[in-house]
Amino acid sequence: MSRAFVRLVVAALTVAVVAAPSSAEAHAFAQRYDLPVPLWLYLTGAGAAVGLSFAAMALLFRDAPDNRFDYRRINLLQWPMVRLLTHENVLFVVRLVFVALYLLVIVAGYMGSQDQLRNLAPTMVWVIWWVGMMYVSALVGDVWAVINPIDTIARWSGALARVLVPEVWLSGGYPYPKWLGVWPAVIFFAGFVWAELVWSRGGVPANISVMIFFYSALTWAGMVLFRRDVWLRHGEAFTVAFSLAARFSPLEARFRSDRRELNLRPYAAGLLTARPIHPSMMVFVIVMLATVTLDGFTETPAWVAIVLWFEEADWLLPALLWAQSHGVGLLTFVKSLALVATPLIFLGVFLFFARLMAVAAGTSPDRASRTTMEVACLFVLYLIPIAVAYHLAHYLSYMLLAGQLIIPLASDPFGYGWDLLRTAGYSMNIAITSARFVWLTSVIVIVAGHIIAVYLSHLAALTVFAGPAAARRSQYPMVLLMICYTVISLWILAQPVVEAG
Repeated sequence: MSRAFVRLVVAALTVAVVAAPSSAEAHAFAQRYDLPVPLWLYLTGAGAAVGLSFAAMALLFRDAPDNRFDYRRINLLQWPMVRLLTHENVLFVVRLVFVALYLLVIVAGYMGSQDQLRNLAPTMVWVIWWVGMMYVSALVGDVWAVINPIDTIARWSGALARVLVPEVWLSGGYPYPKWLGVWPAVIFFAGFVWAELVWSRGGVPANISVMIFFYSALTWAGMVLFRRDVWLRHGEAFTVAFSLAARFSPLEARFRSDRRELNLRPYAAGLLTARPIHPSMMVFVIVMLATVTLDGFTETPAWVAIVLWFEEADWLLPALLWAQSHGVGLLTFVKSLALVATPLIFLGVFLFFARLMAVAAGTSPDRASRTTMEVACLFVLYLIPIAVAYHLAHYLSYMLLAGQLIIPLASDPFGYGWDLLRTAGYSMNIAITSARFVWLTSVIVIVAGHIIAVYLSHLAALTVFAGPAAARRSQYPMVLLMICYTVISLWILAQPVVEAG
């Protein structure tokens, strides 16, 4: 990342923060505060910051880089302390700890108190693991690839079986179909999001234990059929999700024939590529972005209005009555419908803009025009900084506040009244953050995420398309898409928190 780009990001963020709203809600925080100018002017300033950043990039970066998508790396394993921390014996102990924690969560969820605030399982799964691991993956590196307890148990079981019963087939003999891509991971991830956002009993500790057990069993079955490493890359939803977020991170692990590396690299450098990804992976990225946006939108007054509209729509009465006869309430019905519709809308919009990009780039004598699907699969990775930014912004207050529950739960994971670590009496400190801090942090993170996405997309376009002019034209639709999503996401975060039904 050049110094010119760093200065550009700082200038754009300054424009965005100066244009702050006069009356806004820090989303998911329910505190009101006043800032200098109206919300509409602030949204205009944020969108302008993204648009102007592209204009500056078009002037600063006119040609494709000589080294294409290469970037500077520092191998951290050159230092003895890092080699010690990443030694296989140390990693064995770390994996053992996380396997023990994995088993503890399952047992606590099934056998402990079913009060969600007194049981370890809900806080560990929905707050510490899902929200926290996404933070770690994006800001540090692909830690999940090291500590994944489902993978660890599979590896240890396989090693033990090879010693005790070597004649038993465990390696998997079926080739994985290329056409299948990561569609299994898309399906599993969609099911997980449904349990998080829609299922009213998704936070019940016993249900969490059952979900973990069955998901683990399905993962192990996939590993047996198609080999462990193959299923992890294609079917294990969270390995796919966290590895996508980790492309944004500053750490990368590389394995060469003669050595292994743990490299420090610029943020977002891992997203740069000139090869289209599989369409199923493109859909996975869209689903990640769409579902976290839907999560925020379902806490706004606009969502309540939509639910009320469904409730009063006479033409939907037969469908609602049918759903209720099968034990599905109105809110569950509407949320399930939204969970299907939102990724489809996002996908349709993205493919539409990908088509505009392909048309705008045109053709050249030495290079054929790109199809819509090629462009979509080439540029969808540059939406990941946006997905990461919105995840960070949307869950910030949730992580800082709800994450404190892990302190008393560490002493009493089953909710039996224990005080093993003398922390059971800890009370949540709501002063740890404020509405102003959450809002301003969200502003900076979201605008920065969009600017980084614009920068990466422009850099890729210079290599993918024939000539600077074609590359610049191809980015007009992409920048328009970025500006629209900047405004929409910040509008969602500015809304007061409400709950339908």
